[in-house]
Amino acid sequence: MVYDDDPPEPLGAIDDDRLRLIFTCCHPALAMEARVALTLRMVGGLTVPEIARAFLVAESAMGQRITRAKAKIKAARIPYRVPSAEDLPARVSGVLAVLYLVFNEGYLATGPDTDPLRHDLTAEAIRLTRLIRALLPDDGEVAGLLALMLLIEARRPARVSASGELVALDEQDRGTWDAALIAEGHRLVRERLAAAAAGVAPGSYQILAAINAVHTSARDMRDTDWSQVLALYNQLVRLDPSPIITLNRAIAVAELDGPQVALAAVDRLEHKLAGYHAYHTTRADLLRRLGRSQESRAAYDKAIDLAGNTAETAYLTRRRDQLG
Repeated sequence: MVYDDDPPEPLGAIDDDRLRLIFTCCHPALAMEARVALTLRMVGGLTVPEIARAFLVAESAMGQRITRAKAKIKAARIPYRVPSAEDLPARVSGVLAVLYLVFNEGYLATGPDTDPLRHDLTAEAIRLTRLIRALLPDDGEVAGLLALMLLIEARRPARVSASGELVALDEQDRGTWDAALIAEGHRLVRERLAAAAAGVAPGSYQILAAINAVHTSARDMRDTDWSQVLALYNQLVRLDPSPIITLNRAIAVAELDGPQVALAAVDRLEHKLAGYHAYHTTRADLLRRLGRSQESRAAYDKAIDLAGNTAETAYLTRRRDQLG
């Protein structure tokens, strides 16, 4: 599938076959979505249905996208190697997108036949991001992604109950969070904040890491600085006005301005996120808080139908059944 007619370039301290394969799949000759999809399949080991769910597209369309990307690599004789230093910036954004999606699949697996949390995927995504940070130590988005992963991974011990049910952030035992990972993540966030103060504009991963730093700084959900979270989401929406970012922002809006204001913002996303389970989960929670139990139950039913993760399905089912 891949070709390397040139002598191998010295990699210094980094000689990792999986990293080479990621950079091969993330060649700029491929469209960005094709790069990400192919790498998730070839490197992350994700199934076509899992990748399709990550992109919110049909399985058949995703399968065709991956097949075309493989053919393009063969036809263009794209070499199997970590690119030279001057070629790295053109590829790193695709590589980071891949690693983030691999991590997300491990953080909350989308398939019903896998473990709800896949530590193999989150650990590998973190390992590879550390390697890329060694390649690009001054790249703020690499540092931001690493910080984001560490701060999310730190919460893994508290995310699934003994009975196999997902535990929401407000119900987690924060004493079980990994303090070492949080400390490392906070240090990276502080470094990027210092760079921002010096005039270096942060990218999306750095802002997401800062949001997670706010959450992991709070000793209790009630201590969360929601004003800071919303300010960071406002900054993020200007960089990435995607419907999923807008959906997540609405959760912060609910804490500050109330569920009615947040619900109005969420309902405007229906045409874009009707097939996304988290959209219905968010609506269900907001409707529950507004006392609209029948509508909340219907939203929970939709979320349960769309959620593939067994732990999440158990959580949603309990929440629905608690309604009057």
